[in-house]
Amino acid sequence: MNSTAIYREAIQHCRELLDRAQAVNLDEPIDFSLATVDADGQPSVRVLLLRGFDERGFVFYTNSQSRKGRELDCNPRAALCFYWDALREQLRVQGKVERVSDEENDAYWEKRPRLSQLSAVASKQSEILEDRQVLVDQVDELDVRYENQPVPRPDHWYGYRVVPSRIEFWIGRDGRMHERSIYEDSGQGWASFFAYP
Repeated sequence: MNSTAIYREAIQHCRELLDRAQAVNLDEPIDFSLATVDADGQPSVRVLLLRGFDERGFVFYTNSQSRKGRELDCNPRAALCFYWDALREQLRVQGKVERVSDEENDAYWEKRPRLSQLSAVASKQSEILEDRQVLVDQVDELDVRYENQPVPRPDHWYGYRVVPSRIEFWIGRDGRMHERSIYEDSGQGWASFFAYP
């Protein structure tokens, strides 16, 4: 199998697994942990929601002035980890990170609930908030300002796409006889192999 076919197989496995997770009616079937690293090599991780997926990669949206946004600016690589306890399956992805197009950003922004738009405009994500009421008041003020009109997308709010260079599928088995299958781009093209659990 050539490199392109191996990558397509990995993406198809991802698609099937994400579909299966959504089919079993889990509370949050598309949430994942995103790990980033700052300029000093200090890692951080948080849970996000997957907002897009295709052969180009995995998309999430955020405030680029947040901690994760700043970390991705200085080190545009990340790792994702999805885990579905009900399925006993895990999906891990590593890769470089790129911004999605303005067209994609605007299209997704327009689909967001109005309150989510308002809070995204008001939030100085990751900065110190002395009192939660300050944020509530800011959202209320914005709601009045944009009454009967669309809430504009802030320039610092956009999507990121994690372009895979490594994808790992893990299936939990009794007796720690787990299955691990890995797809990896070594720089010479994509290859697939199994790993000990």
